[in-house]
Amino acid sequence: MAPTPKAKKTRRPSPRSCLGPVADLEQHLPAEWWRKLFNALYVKTDGDVVENLENTRRDVDFIVAAAAINPSSQILDLCCGQGRHCLELARRGFRNVSGVDRSRYLIRLAKKRAQSEGLAVAFKEGDARNPRIGDASFDCVAIMGNSFGYFSNKKDDEKVLATVGKILRPSGQLVLDITDGGYMAAEFERRSWEWIDEHHFVCRERSLSADRERLISREVIVHDETGVIADQFYAERLYTKDSIAKLLETCGFRNIRHHGMTESISDRDQDLGMMARRLLISADAPQLPARRPKGKLRKIDVTVVLGDPRLPDTVKRGGAFQAEDIETVRRLKDALSELQQYTFRYLDNHKTLERDLGELRTDLVFNLCDEGFNNDPFKELHVPSMLEILGLPYTGGAPSALAACYDKGLVRAIAMTLDVPVPLETYVRPGDQGATLPGVFPAILKPNTGDSSQGITKEAVVRNEKALLDYLDKLRAEFPKRGVLVQEFLTGAEFSVAMIGNPDQGLRALPILEVDFSRLDAALPRILGYESKWEPESPYWTQIRYLETQLPELAQQQLVEHSARLFERLGCRDYARFDFRADAKGEIKLLEVNPNPGWCWDGKLALMAGFQGMRYGEMLAQILNSAVERLGIVAKLQASAPPATSATPVAAGEANGGASSGT
Repeated sequence: MAPTPKAKKTRRPSPRSCLGPVADLEQHLPAEWWRKLFNALYVKTDGDVVENLENTRRDVDFIVAAAAINPSSQILDLCCGQGRHCLELARRGFRNVSGVDRSRYLIRLAKKRAQSEGLAVAFKEGDARNPRIGDASFDCVAIMGNSFGYFSNKKDDEKVLATVGKILRPSGQLVLDITDGGYMAAEFERRSWEWIDEHHFVCRERSLSADRERLISREVIVHDETGVIADQFYAERLYTKDSIAKLLETCGFRNIRHHGMTESISDRDQDLGMMARRLLISADAPQLPARRPKGKLRKIDVTVVLGDPRLPDTVKRGGAFQAEDIETVRRLKDALSELQQYTFRYLDNHKTLERDLGELRTDLVFNLCDEGFNNDPFKELHVPSMLEILGLPYTGGAPSALAACYDKGLVRAIAMTLDVPVPLETYVRPGDQGATLPGVFPAILKPNTGDSSQGITKEAVVRNEKALLDYLDKLRAEFPKRGVLVQEFLTGAEFSVAMIGNPDQGLRALPILEVDFSRLDAALPRILGYESKWEPESPYWTQIRYLETQLPELAQQQLVEHSARLFERLGCRDYARFDFRADAKGEIKLLEVNPNPGWCWDGKLALMAGFQGMRYGEMLAQILNSAVERLGIVAKLQASAPPATSATPVAAGEANGGASSGT
């Protein structure tokens, strides 16, 4: 008789350490406790209050009534957490809602929730003392859910309010929801414990700080089988009705109004802590006096690096710079001359480029050399590599990002790990005569590495095995050292998403572009190939147009979310473009990522900016501002907004101008 197998024991994680009894909670309080506290455990321990929909609805009722906002108002939820107030505002039809929070976990959670509901809310990470937002940007700033008073130094609370005063418009409103400090100081529970779900319970201790101005709390979170999983401390400043009014007055806020108190609803109805009883306050924005800068404000010195018009360029029409390329550079210089906060010089002689850069004293290099060093697209990453070696700050992607994105197969593999849909694909190594080729038709062949649609012509779309082998031989002859991708040909609509900014400072998408192939001869494959960029006599140049997409909002948000994930994972910086296309069933899949996309006046990036009413110079300013902010060259830099222009369809040839737009 066979022995009965023993049941496997569940392996339990080792319990985390616990401090045990603590005589003085304040001694164990980290100065910046809020940097690590707001994670998945916070959503669990405080979920009975901060995940309660009725609490959120009541809070938003207060915001709407106290600030008298309307659907077009610009609204900022500062310290937005998982975005509950932002999302509720968006559900009610408010169209311009933003949220800022220090917690990367909570911001990502907020973005996921917005995406799942199809709600258009802009979320970004940021410190409430310096959220990196332009002056006079908002009609209403809300600080809700008892999110004010975290800092150990009261001066930091003043910095938050001073910042709010600057980012509010002169007619703007602050709405504030904070714990009733007088009540809490007298009534707080020194010790409590409660079950927070079937397996977790939390034990809490509280005490007043030595100056009696803050309430210090400790939470020990325990799993009923694995033991202690967290032992954490936090604190909050206790403002009374009078003391918060005095602070607001000190920071210049006017017409301070008290709207009574609110008590939180709890799903567990046990220990509500600091959320038990809160003050509701609103105030008018400060009237800031006009400030005159002392002395003359120094402009930021920018050096623009470009391709070399003296050298051959195998990518361009005729293998060299043409008149339209020179015109593109002239338009660039005209647009940059509008930016009064900068001064510009230009370097385009690659023979002396290394020496010129080595002797350079500049605040920032605007790297627009997408032709590559010596106009060799394989050496596009050599320019930022040179800048790295010389220690010069620059715009756009680092060498690693350019190298990664140059390899289309590698980008596809990374996209798959991020759950971004990609087309079916086979990679054929250089010189591999025994490769197993796919039998899915129609298919499209393209070099695995390359720029500006080199190797992608109307013959690249094949519908049978013979055409596939013929075009594969053509690519091998033309690009003998490059691998070839054989992809399923996506027959649906094509889209481009442009992102400007950086993940840590705020990443924003321009309106999404859709390619209009409707005027193209039905006998021609609907692609954006080499002909559409470099052959003015081609129907691809004259008959393709670019429009702002009319995709449903949820589909647009999905594309933006995919692009944002790729932007961060691939190490893009300041700006990037992401191209997608739908298959026959409507599923939209990634085509490629352009970390330093075409910058010319009539390229895709400029067209998407135009859809938003942004002029060419303003688009360039936003790229520069993103780099300045990322590098900390100045504390704050705002580009003036030139008059808006209407967005109209343009022909494909106009969108490329044969230009040095590269990708």
